[in-house]
Amino acid sequence: MSRYNDAPADRRLPDELVESLVEIRHDLHAHPEVGYEEHRTSEVIRRELTAAGIEHVGGLAGGTGVLAWIPGRADGPATGLRADIDALPIQEETGLPWESTHPGRMHACGHDGHTTILLGAARTLAVESEAGRLERPVVMVFQPAEEGGGGGRRMVEDGCLEGRVAPFKVDRMFGLHGWPMLDAGMVGVKDGPLLAASDRFEIDVHGEGCHAAQPHFGRDPVVATAAIVTALQSIVGRNVDPLDAAVVSVTVVDAGSAFNVIPMSARLGGTARSLRPEIQDLVERRIEEVAAAIATAHGCRAEVRYHRGYPVTVNDPDATDRVRTIVDDELGADRLVEVDRPTMGGEDFAYYGQVVPASFFLLGQRPSPTDPMPDLHSPRYDFNDATIETGVRLFRRIALAP
Repeated sequence: MSRYNDAPADRRLPDELVESLVEIRHDLHAHPEVGYEEHRTSEVIRRELTAAGIEHVGGLAGGTGVLAWIPGRADGPATGLRADIDALPIQEETGLPWESTHPGRMHACGHDGHTTILLGAARTLAVESEAGRLERPVVMVFQPAEEGGGGGRRMVEDGCLEGRVAPFKVDRMFGLHGWPMLDAGMVGVKDGPLLAASDRFEIDVHGEGCHAAQPHFGRDPVVATAAIVTALQSIVGRNVDPLDAAVVSVTVVDAGSAFNVIPMSARLGGTARSLRPEIQDLVERRIEEVAAAIATAHGCRAEVRYHRGYPVTVNDPDATDRVRTIVDDELGADRLVEVDRPTMGGEDFAYYGQVVPASFFLLGQRPSPTDPMPDLHSPRYDFNDATIETGVRLFRRIALAP
């Protein structure tokens, strides 16, 4: 039994259940699938739900989303639990026995662990329902394409919270994420904004190509692009209140293919993050203004495309208080960590919180403070199996709460 799960014996999961969940997690990890391609993953989820006698519907959100439900003593509304199921386009470098067998695909964000935890919670809640101990129905959302594909939005649009798929409406929603910056067994919670709005931008800079030895005959988009990259860094430092958080990062620059030719155009792109709608609007406007002005100053023209991504993930205080109470009772007050500030990562769990009160909490992954683990999206990251039981127990208790 893991040292991270030292609750009284009657609260622990049976060893055989934990062992079977670890096997599922390893299987999912070995067969990662990226957004909207999670066909095998969806089949595994449906197989496990069927084996547990849990009603469900597949083929959602473009084909790979799964929605499951378990009735309670009351007719509704239901408590919602969510797991994301997709992987990332990363070549794994862990060397583990369950390392990815799909080249260029990897569960580097722990969604294999999230999926396994929700499957484990489903099994335990089916037993609770049969015994008459489940007061409220529970709806379980196995969502594809969190990694930039907006699968959460599509699950919402398909009516997964509104009673159009399951026979119950959802009136509160909960999700979790494995967090390598927290020790295993710890649970991080925060009211209000937890994760940032995640946008991306692309800028095409159009100039006039010419021979590199005669630049005065052209209008150099490379020099203009370099100036734009530098100027964009002033937006956060000179336009955003220092007490607000924002990020503008240029991550792509592309121009030309020959050393002696000034190209006709250049391209740059990146991401912008913010925690308030007003700051999101400001950053978008200033990116457009700065790019246009700098390009014009160099005799070029800038074409800006700004794509709004995931909104801010905002935790409802009442829903988050439920998580606090459950962590305190199930694991102990010493396992609760109050997260003091948001992270600038993005999460499409935000879409559920726009429909119903929701709380997203962080499940510690780090073996110990002196034993750090690779960060999320690292080719060496692997979800900590020892924390699966903790996640299952928390999801179970959240669903059992009246």
